[in-house]
Amino acid sequence: MRHGADEIDGLVPVWERDGLSPSLIANLELGKRASRLALLLEQALRPDLAELGLTYAEFDVLATLRRVGEPYRLKPGDLARALLLTTGGISNMLQRLERAGHVERESDTGDKRSRWVRLTPEGLRVCEAALETSGRVYEDMLSGVPDETVRRAADALRDVLVTMGRRRLR
Repeated sequence: MRHGADEIDGLVPVWERDGLSPSLIANLELGKRASRLALLLEQALRPDLAELGLTYAEFDVLATLRRVGEPYRLKPGDLARALLLTTGGISNMLQRLERAGHVERESDTGDKRSRWVRLTPEGLRVCEAALETSGRVYEDMLSGVPDETVRRAADALRDVLVTMGRRRLR
């Protein structure tokens, strides 16, 4: 059931005029809508995270460390892979989180060349508050969208991601 047009619908006539195939147009619509959805959710969450002293990316780091369970630690390379970042891309973020007291780096007793990044008790507290806030923001942003629509969209996106995830990226 459609409830009206969105920003992406305005692009379709241009793509049709340019001779793009219906299947390519559908692919473009999917990608644009997925990006737009992620952006809207992130924008809505940013102010509340800022009140906790976090950026969206920093929240992502803390939530990833929390997700692995106690002792809430990962090697920097594993953390970067989980976040789809390079180790260089995560380095400055880890320094900021360390200065804020949310993470600490500790030596790996089994490998002197390696270190762990571990969530501190303060980092866990802030992460829990951010997760609670995130839940409220998502509920607010998706209010008015029927639960069954959300479920169908989540399931459909899973199907797309499973197929896409099997492809090798360059």
